[in-house]
Amino acid sequence: MRVLLDSCVPRQLGNRLVGREVRTAPELGWGDLDDGPLLDVMADQFDALVTVDKSLPKQQNLSMRLFGVVVLRAKSNRLEDLLPLVPELIETLDKLGPGEVRDLGG
Repeated sequence: MRVLLDSCVPRQLGNRLVGREVRTAPELGWGDLDDGPLLDVMADQFDALVTVDKSLPKQQNLSMRLFGVVVLRAKSNRLEDLLPLVPELIETLDKLGPGEVRDLGG
């Protein structure tokens, strides 16, 4: 599975997603792209987008996308706050289908 971490997600989180090909938007030069252009450019290169941007599913039509989106909900986007979600994130990525949006955490 090919996973893209949005700019708002710490790159170190990718180290916890063992067995997946993980890249970050900034390392690919996509860090400054708005949501729509980012979703377009990643479409044929990734199976999933991981973000903490809670508004993304409301602002973008994701149902027809060729990848799924996981929205991490934590106290902040700091690695320490996101790490408790990693087990559920791994499980979710394994089941995530194209056009699906999953919220994790609270």
